[in-house]
Amino acid sequence: MSLLLPPDAQDLLFREARTANTFTDEPVSDAQLRAVHDLVKYGPTAFNLAPLRTVLVRSTEARARLVPHMDPGNDTKTAAAPLVAILATDCEFHEETSRLFPHAPGVRDAYFAERPVREDSARFNGALQCAYFIVGLRAAGLAAGPMTGFDHEGVRKEFLDGDHLPLMVVNIGRPGPEAWHPRLPRLPYDEVVTTV
Repeated sequence: MSLLLPPDAQDLLFREARTANTFTDEPVSDAQLRAVHDLVKYGPTAFNLAPLRTVLVRSTEARARLVPHMDPGNDTKTAAAPLVAILATDCEFHEETSRLFPHAPGVRDAYFAERPVREDSARFNGALQCAYFIVGLRAAGLAAGPMTGFDHEGVRKEFLDGDHLPLMVVNIGRPGPEAWHPRLPRLPYDEVVTTV
């Protein structure tokens, strides 16, 4: 085939990887999350932006504050997962960006001068980074349960501030019993690719 990645790695990251709905009680360590971050921070984004911010929900008290904001069904999964991450985007990312691309400060400063432009860019690039985060968890041998079904404003008020917007909540751990729903179909190449 045309892929350089070995088939077992392809399976780990994509073909056999699934959204987990149950987890074992095996803990997820800070070292595992640091290794994931150190890998996925190299994923490409527009302007090399890195607006993603992660809040790890570990304590019982923090979990009790998060679960009521989750949609029905997502609440029980979130209550039982060994670790939960709130993935948010920083709409004021430009304050740190000068260190990330100092080669074009004038263009950068002019482009991101307006808050609506920054928010759009933060959402788009933060979503890219969310996807890398999920693939990174898989590369670490962990399962992820990403969810967008929650009270976004409630989570923002409880865990973030006005400059940070929650994008998704991700349950993280080792898959537990009956963790997977049946695999849903995917569109084939010829239905999604057009050559002009």
